[in-house]
Amino acid sequence: MRLCHAPGIALTLLIASAALAQDGPAETQPNPAPVEDKTVFGVIPNNRTTEASLPFEPISAKRKMTIAVKDSFAAPLGLTSSMFAGLYQFEDQNPSFGQGVAGYARRLGTSYIDLVVGNMMTEGVMPSLLREDPRYFRQGQGSKWSRLRSAFGQILVTRTDSGGRTFNLSEWGGNSVSVAFSNAYYPDTRTVSDNVTKLLLQCANDGVSNVLKEFWPDVKRYFDRRREAKRERELQRLAPAAPQPASGAGSGQN
Repeated sequence: MRLCHAPGIALTLLIASAALAQDGPAETQPNPAPVEDKTVFGVIPNNRTTEASLPFEPISAKRKMTIAVKDSFAAPLGLTSSMFAGLYQFEDQNPSFGQGVAGYARRLGTSYIDLVVGNMMTEGVMPSLLREDPRYFRQGQGSKWSRLRSAFGQILVTRTDSGGRTFNLSEWGGNSVSVAFSNAYYPDTRTVSDNVTKLLLQCANDGVSNVLKEFWPDVKRYFDRRREAKRERELQRLAPAAPQPASGAGSGQN
């Protein structure tokens, strides 16, 4: 699943920077394979993440299309589209859409179409035709910088159905088709320059999505530890104090 445009990139880089700045040695042992949530941060569909440490097993074209459909029509996608539509309304992107309810409705509809077409092309159609694997292979171990490089690197290099590695033509070709299709409903951005910019943003946004998927289990563990520590402090505060021995107890008089 993709995010949309520069605000999503900036937000994710901020999250990643915070993770990279945490104190402590780099992880050298594999983390236990987490049970993957179906959403990341409650709004990003997460149906294509797998662990890089697991033995590679190719998936069928049917499975690829299933992943694409689940990511494209997940319930949180409507919320994500509505948030970006509001942002585009505020920035007055595609001014021919106008403002008011009508303008917002057009931005909402086109934002949703962007997400659906992009997901279907990059996760389902193109990987099936090119025999490439659309999954995100979460590293989950090693230094945070190496995990960050892996997350963005998978936008350029992907696995094939035979287990090899190749240029991620599904990502770039699928997004190119999505951008070309968007010219049908974005009358203000149809130049070659506009299309190249949209393609680069689409692919960068997918890299951002990979970063979120890579570090989401770490973020969850961090907040789980904080909640557990808070619960323990609360239990200690509410626990009855141990009785204190009376002063002079056990001492006798001669």
